[in-house]
Amino acid sequence: MFLQQQDVFLLHKSHLPLVGGIEKLATRFFVDNIKKINGRPKSTAETKSKFINVRFTETEFKSVLEVEKALGISKTEFIRMRALSDTDKIIINSKELLHHLDHIGADIGRVGNNINQLARHANILKLQGSLNNTVAEKFNSLFVDYIQVQQELEGALRKIIRAMGK
Repeated sequence: MFLQQQDVFLLHKSHLPLVGGIEKLATRFFVDNIKKINGRPKSTAETKSKFINVRFTETEFKSVLEVEKALGISKTEFIRMRALSDTDKIIINSKELLHHLDHIGADIGRVGNNINQLARHANILKLQGSLNNTVAEKFNSLFVDYIQVQQELEGALRKIIRAMGK
């Protein structure tokens, strides 16, 4: 809401004495129901107004810096989480997690490639009529085991993602 001429009402005028004996005409204005439009809105969250000074040895400080770098969180967040024992929060080393996920993804790709090669070879043998039924049954049982392991892996990854969201 911007001020407009009809929103400002003159209350009264008075003469104010200034230094040196000169009087100045002072005008007071009354502004009715005007909201401040500038600035950031006030936060409804509790403000962190208390401060604790913490001293570390050089080795302790280096280890805190290493953890800060490895986890990608600030020193303040790390110390607050450790001091307040946030048991519902899990600290995850994101770089290490991504490294392991890369290896798992590569392994799954290799397994999928092997399964495709075995299925192609089995189809060729079946067309030639030389496919052994025991080999096909063994392949099917191993494939069922592979699917079960893959579903367990997906469940574990979902748990990690949920834990990271907290």
